[in-house]
Amino acid sequence: KSPSLKLIASGFSFFVAGVNDGSLGSLLPYVLQTYGISTNLVVVVYASTLIGWLLAALTNSSLCQYLGLGAMLALGAGLQVLTHALRAWLPPFPLYAVTFFLASLGQAYNDTHANTYVASVKAAHRWLGFIHAMYMAGCLVGPLIATAVASAGDSSQWNLFYVVPLSLGLANLTLVLVAFRDRMTIASAPAAAARQSNTFLSRRSRAIQEMKDTLRVPAVWLTSLNQKTKRTGWIVEYLVNVRHGKVQQMGYIPTGFYGGGFLGRLLLAEPTHRLGERRMVFIYAALCVGLQLVFWLVPNIAVEAVAICLMGFFSGPFFVTGISVASKIFPDDIRSSAIALVFVLGQVGGSLFPVLTGIISVHTGVKALQPMLLALLCATGISWLLVPKAPRLRTE
Repeated sequence: KSPSLKLIASGFSFFVAGVNDGSLGSLLPYVLQTYGISTNLVVVVYASTLIGWLLAALTNSSLCQYLGLGAMLALGAGLQVLTHALRAWLPPFPLYAVTFFLASLGQAYNDTHANTYVASVKAAHRWLGFIHAMYMAGCLVGPLIATAVASAGDSSQWNLFYVVPLSLGLANLTLVLVAFRDRMTIASAPAAAARQSNTFLSRRSRAIQEMKDTLRVPAVWLTSLNQKTKRTGWIVEYLVNVRHGKVQQMGYIPTGFYGGGFLGRLLLAEPTHRLGERRMVFIYAALCVGLQLVFWLVPNIAVEAVAICLMGFFSGPFFVTGISVASKIFPDDIRSSAIALVFVLGQVGGSLFPVLTGIISVHTGVKALQPMLLALLCATGISWLLVPKAPRLRTE
């Protein structure tokens, strides 16, 4: 049976998530102004996101005992629809912050299982490149639409932007229900209990014990997610407050990073796979470190915009390559749940550092962003030294 529709649905799920994630940086100045809050309260938004991913990490395995792949995807898609329905009518700030919890929980269930499905198909490295390029495409489109809506008219109605991801979310839910209708299973309590029998748990425990070194894999995703989230979440504030750019124009800058990431994930997936994943990631990380130094030390917005685009291009394969490697080093009987676990743990870490950035910016301002980003880029390259080589693990 052709998996084409399932692959399209998986890619579209990532596109919807990208539109959501990519828009926050462009909307942030308007959010601060509308709610009359300072940057220290933005920490609440990132903390809400962190809690959502953390809850997903704690509940995903248990839910999978009751819900099939299609049902998990539909649950995640439904939570994202609820998120944007609440945001569109400009709720009070506490509820607006809670929607980030719902969004991250929905993305965790939806995108995690789309990831694990795509990692199981033939030529997975290419399809993983596709679905994660779709995420970057969403991140590219999100800021463009968000900035256009938020800057229109004398009085900003930025909340109307969320009608767009709401519509996309409904389309995503429909596509998931159609594409994965054959996997839309819900187990009874006795059946779920049977899955957790002593034999099953014993076999899985032994496999996890044998593969304990692979828990280092989330370090790769954590650092790559951190630098992406920190850069795009705070870049507009940095360019406005430190480089004194106009907010209406700076809102488009994150699209350069996402556009570069989109092309990087599409064009670099195959050469990265053929020339050696570890070697190529080290090269990409070194190039990104150099570009980050240019962005930090050259106070010219045009130069910084070009550096942002190139950093997006060369950092694009980081996350995809991490998933590709993980799909090879985990044994068959725990691969699906293990990839889901480390994906969610990586997202938890990716949500943690923006919280720390917000806390630090209260005391030092957003200028502290640059040395932290430089350190994270270095950590991204170094973290690959912790990941075991796939051929060795397969022979074991």
